[in-house]
Amino acid sequence: MRRVVLASASTTRREVLNKAGLDVEVVVSGVDEDAVTAGSVRELVQELAVRKARAVAAETADALVIGCDSLLEFQGRPLGKPKSDAEAVAWWRERRGKGGVLLTGHCVIDTATGREVAAVGETGVRFGSPTDAEIAAYVASGEPKAVAGAFTIDGIGGWFVTGLDGDANNVLGISVVLLGGLLRELGVAPETLWGS
Repeated sequence: MRRVVLASASTTRREVLNKAGLDVEVVVSGVDEDAVTAGSVRELVQELAVRKARAVAAETADALVIGCDSLLEFQGRPLGKPKSDAEAVAWWRERRGKGGVLLTGHCVIDTATGREVAAVGETGVRFGSPTDAEIAAYVASGEPKAVAGAFTIDGIGGWFVTGLDGDANNVLGISVVLLGGLLRELGVAPETLWGS
């Protein structure tokens, strides 16, 4: 049974992996996300995922290290975790009745071989039209401040997401389907990790 390490503090990512049969260790990468820039939102989430995985892999022997990062692309802009309640409110008001794309960068490094693979998951998100009072109550709950794009689909934010086009787990921060493909590229059969 291979050791699997998640280079992320996200409890939601860990829960998704646990439900998919993986018992993962968590080691937070410490990467300064604000210091990283890229030419597009897609390139940015990929670069962040790679940096997180590499930072943890450098200190981890004989393991599969998984790095991820998510951002909502809305009208060409990357929306991460809002820096304030006011910013979260502004984002929600701006996107009422519109859509965005949740992009999650994934990187897996096999520290036993040094091999590394990476890819980006993409899920379209359609937003409802919450009232100003609903937005204020949602932001006051504190949930939006902890998540990319200031929304969730598995919490209070689910009241205001009318649909998804693509993998729901990707919106939660890690696509198990995409991860399976990356593991296979490394020569690791996902089912050999179940129950690890």
